[in-house]
Amino acid sequence: MPSEPNQNHLLIIEDDKGRREFILTAPLYSIGRDPKCDIRLVSQFVSRRHATLVQLPTEDDSFYYRIVDGNAKGKVSANGLLINGRKLQAQDLKNEDEVVFGPQVRAIYYSLQRDAVVTVPPDEWDITLISPNMVGDPEDDDPEDSDPEDDD
Repeated sequence: MPSEPNQNHLLIIEDDKGRREFILTAPLYSIGRDPKCDIRLVSQFVSRRHATLVQLPTEDDSFYYRIVDGNAKGKVSANGLLINGRKLQAQDLKNEDEVVFGPQVRAIYYSLQRDAVVTVPPDEWDITLISPNMVGDPEDDDPEDSDPEDDD
């Protein structure tokens, strides 16, 4: 059967609200404290518009995400981004990259590759044959019920 590569992008956020998972499919995400952000961070230590995730194409017709400090207009956040332990303005995200937005506020990015198998509907004439010796009454196999005189 033919198969084609399939890619899932996942961002796991840990903040004052707990742990949440976001499946990434859109071309652009705003991340921050502002309730209007696509991915809202719950912490007083992050900016209203802390970061932006941008979807970019690859040569093999799939895509990846780049995280950029600040909003889509270029205004940077107050505290910046710590990506894999380094303070950076932007980073092309790779599987298991860690982004720290502030104290106890972080994200882990996952790029999951899997093969999507093309399936066909089942054949309407597909019949499974069962041999008569494969079918038995389960009560016949119970050793405690083997003596009919004990039923008094």
